[in-house]
Amino acid sequence: MSHCARLVVYEKGVPADIEFFDPNDPPEDLLELNPNGNAPTFVERDLVLYDARIIMEYLDERFPHPALHQMDPVSRATARMLIKRIDQDWYPMLEEIMINGDKKAAKAKKMLKESLISNAPVFEATPYFMSEEYSLIDCAMAPFLWRLPSVGIDITVLGKGITAYANRLFSRKAFQDSLSSQEREMMQTSSK
Repeated sequence: MSHCARLVVYEKGVPADIEFFDPNDPPEDLLELNPNGNAPTFVERDLVLYDARIIMEYLDERFPHPALHQMDPVSRATARMLIKRIDQDWYPMLEEIMINGDKKAAKAKKMLKESLISNAPVFEATPYFMSEEYSLIDCAMAPFLWRLPSVGIDITVLGKGITAYANRLFSRKAFQDSLSSQEREMMQTSSK
């Protein structure tokens, strides 16, 4: 999830100092700001946020150009619901596969593939996720799709629409700039 918030930082061109840490050994100064010690943690003057989705929305409101959320309340609420579904439906399956490995998570892997394939029309209908324009939904989807090959899910077998959509997201300069060295290695490892 921290990659999603980091991606928004790069999409917005927000000047920021991004620091990585070992999640098993968070630094003391982080624990003073964020009692959970998790990533991401966003600090701006006296404001401390430590939920990726809240950080993403805050950045979009604080730095309005380019807008990543639609302006009307109905479209914004719809986008929030889509992101919530992505968080509840797809990210937990990906996390289960990442934590448990291929053999233990075979069921989750199969369910995730089937769910993505069944949603193929959504990926084919518009250039971005249910939209003509890049949005916060795409900022939530890009890190998710980037991780699929590293857990043995080949994006190209999920359909042309998903493949084209993922390639559009991955080719964005902000996405490339947002990748940590570990995230860059994910793709290199998966292609071997």
